[in-house]
Formats: sequence, structure tokens, C-alpha cells
Amino acid sequence: MSMIDKQIQKVIEDINFVGAIYKKLLTILSSFNITDKDILPYGLKPHTRSVSWLVEQVVTQQTKYRAKQLGLDEVNFNMSDTCLHDCEIKVGEKIYYVNVKIHSIAIKENKNDIAAVEKLYMQYAANTSYNLIYACFGIIFENINIKFDPEYLCLFSPQFLPIYVNPRNDKIQAYYLHEPVYRTRAEFLKILRDSSKSIILPSNKEN
Repeated sequence: MSMIDKQIQKVIEDINFVGAIYKKLLTILSSFNITDKDILPYGLKPHTRSVSWLVEQVVTQQTKYRAKQLGLDEVNFNMSDTCLHDCEIKVGEKIYYVNVKIHSIAIKENKNDIAAVEKLYMQYAANTSYNLIYACFGIIFENINIKFDPEYLCLFSPQFLPIYVNPRNDKIQAYYLHEPVYRTRAEFLKILRDSSKSIILPSNKEN
């Protein structure tokens, strides 16, 4: 196996490892109420944006709270608002960088903004050990109850995304459910640089 193949395979292994963690979490955390009916007697409007941040917090905090049960050494979710990932999962010396996304299964799949091209480029170019993993959870949202769909758990790497950059905001857009395009880290950095007008770094080295 070539070094290129090994690099791609390592990202795939990381995705599968994180996927196994969250599959286990879904068996533990199947549903929860946002609040009680006395506080929100009429519930919330069924818009994903109404609860997405809250559900993301539930996922990351429950991952930390149940770290031992999930076989993890440490979980940190105290990230800055500008950080690409929502939490860091540590197992031994290995750190997995995870960004949690939410999808309402009642809504048709559409292309979603994934991340700003420049931020991805800068992070991947500066840190050769940084591999971001997106974990998208499907939810059923009704009144004050959030139920996780055990059949919808989508994990992917930005390195393997079908690259389309929205010219209006310079962000990569993609469907959460997509066929991965396997490429090396160097190929990924080149595509990002070639696809964005915001990256003007002719002297940067690609990793």
C-alpha cells in the first residue's frame, strides 16, 4: 500500500471509529424533552434552526458525560465560536476533531453550508495531523420532544467531499448524504485554493 493510500485509509478509519462511538451513544440516548409543557405549552415551531444548537450541545455533552461508557479517555467541548470543530475526543494519544450537524428527517435533503473554504484551508495547511470529521444526526422534532433517528447517522470528512463552493459566501456546500470522493490531503488543499478567491497565499506549502 502506497503512502497516499495509507493516508486516505487512515481518514476512513477515523471516520469509522467516530461513527461507532455515536452509534453506541444513540442506543443510550434515544430521545429527550427540550423543556416541560408548563414552560412551552404550545411547543416549538418544527424548524431545525429552533433546536439545532441545543441538540448539538446534547450530543457533545452526553459524549463527555458518558465518556467512560463509550470507551473514551477524554472529551472537550469548550471550543471557541470560530473553531471548525465542536468537540475533541481523545483515546490514548489520538485526538478526533468532530463537528456535529443536525438534520430533520421530515425535511427534504438539500445542500448545506459545510465550512468556509479559507478556514478549512488554513487549518489543514497549518496542522498536518488535523482531520475534521462531521457527524450528522437525524432527528424527529415534535412539540417539545427530540427523538434521534437510529437509521440516520452520517459521518464524512471534508477531504472527501464533492467540492462546490458557494460564490456568495465562499463556503463549501454539500448534501450530508453523498458519495465520497477519495483524495489525498495535498489534492484537497489544491482544490480549496483553486476554488476560492479568498485564499491568496502563493507561498503556502501544501501538505
